Amino acid sequence: MSDRGVAYFGERYGGEGPAPRFAQWNEVIEALLGHRSVRRYAPRPLPEGTLELLVAAAQSAPSSSNLQLWSVLSVQDAERRRRLSELAGGQAHVRDCGLFLVWLADLQRLGELAKLRGVGHEGLDYLEMFVMAVVDAALAAQNALVAAESLGLGTVYIGALRNHPEAVAAELGLPPQVFATFGLCVGWPDAATPASIKPRLPQEVVLHREQYGAFERSVGALDAYDQLMERFYTKERMGVQGSWSRHSAARVESAQALRGRDRLRAALLAMGFRLQ
Repeated sequence: MSDRGVAYFGERYGGEGPAPRFAQWNEVIEALLGHRSVRRYAPRPLPEGTLELLVAAAQSAPSSSNLQLWSVLSVQDAERRRRLSELAGGQAHVRDCGLFLVWLADLQRLGELAKLRGVGHEGLDYLEMFVMAVVDAALAAQNALVAAESLGLGTVYIGALRNHPEAVAAELGLPPQVFATFGLCVGWPDAATPASIKPRLPQEVVLHREQYGAFERSVGALDAYDQLMERFYTKERMGVQGSWSRHSAARVESAQALRGRDRLRAALLAMGFRLQ
């Protein structure tokens, strides 16, 4: 296990306790542990062929039944980037990154293929197919993210595209049964504002064995994580008020806290998904 890998493991859990000495270790695991969300990008063009390479990596991800129910849309036009940035809550990195990708849950292509082959496509009306498409898109995007970071590029996902799904669909010219699940910013990190590895919940909170454990077993670990994250928020000047627990609970306190996503089912129905 490399010294850098040990450091990344420690940072991922806030330096709480020594990193285990794994018998097996490689650069892929090191890169995964070193992930951080990058929101400041240098105005430097990406290497030629980056987009195509990332799409090839995305297409190498698993796909349920090999249906490949996803597409990806590259947005380069500056004015369109600006409008998408506004729809995503004014996130400047949507405008400033070297490459902005929108990952789509795409049932339209399979429906059109079925019609072309003279086959019915009623199965697309069911919630299972939409879930399958979202999972496929997420797996593909994560492959692209890992590939980008292996090249030294920085990334950050943009879930806020779901705040205004119809407006995003109109901006991108999406046909019925195609949904923008999230965006992905890719670019060279700005060396002047380096991003830090954000600590995650202790493994004892997220790892269950054989059967799901009682919530009460995690309370102590959650309290410790709250203290860790308050220190992280202060160090990184993130402006988060209170603990991780309070911040997270506030995101589900009411429908308004969902920032427009409380009406996602209605939006999906309007966009041609049946969700039976």
